[in-house]
Amino acid sequence: MAELLQIREPGMPKPSAPQWAAFLELGFRPLYLAGCFWAVVSVALWVFAPQWLGGSLTGVIWHAHEMLWGFIATIATGFLLTAGSNWTGINPLKGPALGGLCLLWVLARTAYLVPGTTAFALAATSELLFFVWSALSLGRAIYGTRNRRNYGVPLLVLALGLAHALFQWAAWQGDHALLMHYFNTGLQCMAVIALLVARRVIPFFAMRAVPGLQIPMHTRTGHWQLVAGGLAIGCGLLGWAGATALFLSVAGVIALVQLWGWKPVAVRRVPLLWILYVGYAALGLGLLVAGAHAAGFILRAAWPAHVIGVAGLSVLIMGMVTRTALGHLGRPLRADWLVVCCYGLVITAAAFRLFALLPTGLASGALHASAGSWMLAFALYLWRFFPMLIRPRSDQAATPAPNAGKIPVRPHPPQ
Repeated sequence: MAELLQIREPGMPKPSAPQWAAFLELGFRPLYLAGCFWAVVSVALWVFAPQWLGGSLTGVIWHAHEMLWGFIATIATGFLLTAGSNWTGINPLKGPALGGLCLLWVLARTAYLVPGTTAFALAATSELLFFVWSALSLGRAIYGTRNRRNYGVPLLVLALGLAHALFQWAAWQGDHALLMHYFNTGLQCMAVIALLVARRVIPFFAMRAVPGLQIPMHTRTGHWQLVAGGLAIGCGLLGWAGATALFLSVAGVIALVQLWGWKPVAVRRVPLLWILYVGYAALGLGLLVAGAHAAGFILRAAWPAHVIGVAGLSVLIMGMVTRTALGHLGRPLRADWLVVCCYGLVITAAAFRLFALLPTGLASGALHASAGSWMLAFALYLWRFFPMLIRPRSDQAATPAPNAGKIPVRPHPPQ
């Protein structure tokens, strides 16, 4: 009788139960959830409850640090650990080791909110270990399999960790100017990583999704772009403003030229693609803004930080955490109405945040509108994807229902 009362259609698979083994199977699962959860909580604290920020990093310094290293770099690390498995055939981190990496992340986020130098030292050490551990794990898989194409990836993750350590050292010394200098270094490291990854995956995704579409991979210009980005980071650390501006601008122009070659009009009806195009375009524009700032044409440092970080990296992140999660979870590569809402909300949040930088009387209202749109976008992502990310792949764990495809028949009573 119980089988007759089931709502599920005959033949539909039983939903699998949450599993720790599945949750810690690949880096994207816990780190996508952690990063998106922190995207909601950290912005809520920064905009609506700043009085709760009692750690050594306070105010805008805490906000800048957590947006870059607590949110953006966390998502990037989850993606790279997962991509490393595809590149090499070796899973860089899984199971208890991946759980230990996530524990370091949780420890850092918590300790930054606790007053005192001991908590600050614990947070900074935990986060540095997070990046070093991630880089070493990626390096073991990439160098061990002689995957030469990706030899630079572990070094970029290490550079991200080094920029974090320099930022924390400047914070410890109380040198605000030097601190923001190292923040910009970390932001540029993250931009270079995003350019490298996006340039590879966007044309691949596009040609698979749009029948007959043929677009270039931009391998040669990608090499030039990577060199320009690396030189911009190096010149920035040396304080060579003119050279930094030049190389940032070169990297940004290359990004926009690449995007045009990917035929953006052809993907306008595919949300999983156009969101990546929008983010890549904003990242290219952000590098141009950063170049203008380094050259002294834009005085306010908030402009490059928010064009690159919010309009560029964060929009790309929303596109990547949906597209790659669906793919790795064995789900259909389609964006439903809720996913499209997430895209619209994160773009709206970026637009309001940039508008809030303008010298108008509407800045405060725009900031709150941006925060609300941002929090709702990532909360909706968590609501939709959390149940998927804690369960096995749908095409692996699905078990047919009893008598699948048959009309349930109540057995005759014994004679």
